[in-house]
Parts: sequence; structure tokens; C-alpha cells
Amino acid sequence: MKKSLNIMIAVVLAFGMIACGEKKLTKEDLEAAEATLFDENQSINKDVAPKVAEKYCRYVEQNPDDSTAAIWLYHALEINVLLNNTDKSIELGNQIVSQYPHSKWAPMSLLVMGSYVYHDMLNDTAQAHAMFQRIIDEYPESDVADDARESIKYLGLTPEEIMTLMLMSQMKEEDPVDIEVEDD
Repeated sequence: MKKSLNIMIAVVLAFGMIACGEKKLTKEDLEAAEATLFDENQSINKDVAPKVAEKYCRYVEQNPDDSTAAIWLYHALEINVLLNNTDKSIELGNQIVSQYPHSKWAPMSLLVMGSYVYHDMLNDTAQAHAMFQRIIDEYPESDVADDARESIKYLGLTPEEIMTLMLMSQMKEEDPVDIEVEDD
């Protein structure tokens, strides 16, 4: 009798834990959450955005082997960058690179961390440089490798200095104009 009672209690507890557990998220849940991300003016809804990003992260936690997991984490990264949440942005960028190093989102995450988080938000050119260099070293064939090289060239410069360098570079690339002089 005592053994039967213990089994019944264990079964009830197991069902109770399942019932109270987190709901398994679906891609439809993520798409529904995404639909609430922007308001009627196409501005990010700052009250909803953290919850949407958290939902993306929970989906990946529940489905780490899903073929779309890296992109959902990348979307969570983008949201946190828009919200100026530097710590969470760095955490998510690093998670993408470590968990999904072979996805196209890994070098993209490094670029976002270098450009927006370290350079723009934290004004840390050394860390920004490290992110760009990592793209060049680890992902030389990626779509953003050239962007990383260009970003390194312009680190620490003012917008005016960047514009001057770009104009000078453009002038060097153009062919000199041949001027013909007529003899009288």
C-alpha cells in the first residue's frame, strides 16, 4: 500500500511539473511576437521589444539544433542593439559565434558588436578592432570581411576625416583627364 501511494505521489508530481513547465515555443509564436515589435509609425515598441527578444532566446534554448536558431538569436541581438543594451548585445553576439560558428550569422554578429556595440555605444576602438580582425582571420570569405577591413581603416576617425579619406581614395582610383592642347 505504501509503495502504491509513493508511486501515485510521484506520478502526480511529475504531471504537476509538466503542467507548470514552460510552454514549448513554435515558429508561429515567434512570428506573432515579431508582429508586435513595431508600432504604427514603424518605430520599435520599446515596451514589447525586450519580451520579443527574450522569446527568441527561449525558442533557441528549447530548439538549439533548429536550422533557424542562429537567425533568431541574431534578431534578439539586433533588438538589444536598438535598445542600447550593451551587455545583452555582447552576450548574444558571443553566443551566436560560439554556438553557431559556421552560420553566416557568426561574422555578422562580430560586425554588429564591433560597429555598434564596441565602437558606437562603448567608444572602445580596441575591442571594435578585435571584432573586425576576428572576422578577417576566422571568416575571410564571408560577405562582411570587406566591411571589416574598411571599418578597421576608419576606426577612431571623425566623420570629416573619413569623408576626406574616402574622397582622396576615390580621386586616386579615377583616371587622370587627358587634356589636349591645340597648336595654332
